[in-house]
Amino acid sequence: MAVDEAIVARRVARLWPHLNERQRRLLLGAEADSLGRGGIAAVARAARVSRPTVAKGVQDLQQPAEPIRGARRPGGGRKRLATKDPDLVAALEALVEPATRGDPESPLRWTSKSTRGLADALAAGGHRVGYRTVADLLHRLGYSLQANVKSREPSEHPDRDRQFHHLADQVRAHLDAGQPVVSVDTKKKELVGRYKNGGREWRPTGAPEAVNVHDFMGPAGKAIPYGVDDVAANTGWVAVGRDHDTAAFAVQTLRRWWQSMGRPAYPAAERLLVCADGGGSNGSRVRLWKFELARLAAETGLIITVCHLPPGTSKWNRIEHRLFAHISMNWRGRPLTSHEVIVELIAATTTRTGLTVRAELDEGIYPKGVKVTDDALAALPIVRHDFHGEWNYTLYPSSALQD
Repeated sequence: MAVDEAIVARRVARLWPHLNERQRRLLLGAEADSLGRGGIAAVARAARVSRPTVAKGVQDLQQPAEPIRGARRPGGGRKRLATKDPDLVAALEALVEPATRGDPESPLRWTSKSTRGLADALAAGGHRVGYRTVADLLHRLGYSLQANVKSREPSEHPDRDRQFHHLADQVRAHLDAGQPVVSVDTKKKELVGRYKNGGREWRPTGAPEAVNVHDFMGPAGKAIPYGVDDVAANTGWVAVGRDHDTAAFAVQTLRRWWQSMGRPAYPAAERLLVCADGGGSNGSRVRLWKFELARLAAETGLIITVCHLPPGTSKWNRIEHRLFAHISMNWRGRPLTSHEVIVELIAATTTRTGLTVRAELDEGIYPKGVKVTDDALAALPIVRHDFHGEWNYTLYPSSALQD
């Protein structure tokens, strides 16, 4: 019998690498059947497999000759770790849950812990598992790797919603009366020169636009686009400054919009509503902003009302979505090589809904640090609204400010 086992061992060893699981069982069963009594034990020793495996091979030989689909019967094969270790999934979620961000009811959750770190922590707790298995389990549990999304504001003022309602009421009242309403803000400052600009544009394959490796400011300096969006009309005005983003620059842009676009569009206007962010050059706490607006009111004879967005809601300013977003899409993938190019690209911005934009270069000098004294501020013809007068106020024309 020992001779027969050696022959079986050599035969099995030669065929074994070329067979799948079911074929190997059939080979073992055929060898055992050919040996007769004691063949199962002999083949098991020769092939170094378990007796039940050889016995299953003998049983397979007795089945009908129709081929069985698949190498394994349903439920066969190695069991998953989650099945062999029922506490594995619970242990994994216990490690992940403290670091899980977002809505716990969301169908897609995510974790910042690495799969290798989780595998090590599970191994320390007595669960033998590799990092690839951890990744597979996380996907099955509804986790995925995700980047941060800018969706939360840093703070929420208790009167935020009431301020939006107040602003909406002011907009509605001015529009119903046929008076102009504008949204203003400074777009992101841009370096002027051959610098990389976000986005892509169609170019010949293998011939991308060459730009500077580093983004250090060059001799051309920077461009400061300040925009005025007419809420009632689908039009915008953008002044591209070279100097500083100050309140004087902001109001000068508003002045140029009124002279070029506002007055022709609203020849009978008596009032103007300006919707602005709470910070920046047109911030609610900037004295120079109010002083320059009072000068504009005196020059134009307009009663100028200002409503600021509440703190932490700058992304809600409608000029961001109605004007600035389309400008960014229009010049995506193009280096802003000069101020003139920037003006041309802004002026060429259009949308399917008919947006038209006018742009001009502002060569003016707007020094920083200009102070408005307490006496000058107190002398302004300004009336603050009953609701949050620091955010909502009206400036009336005064001839004393024209000089």
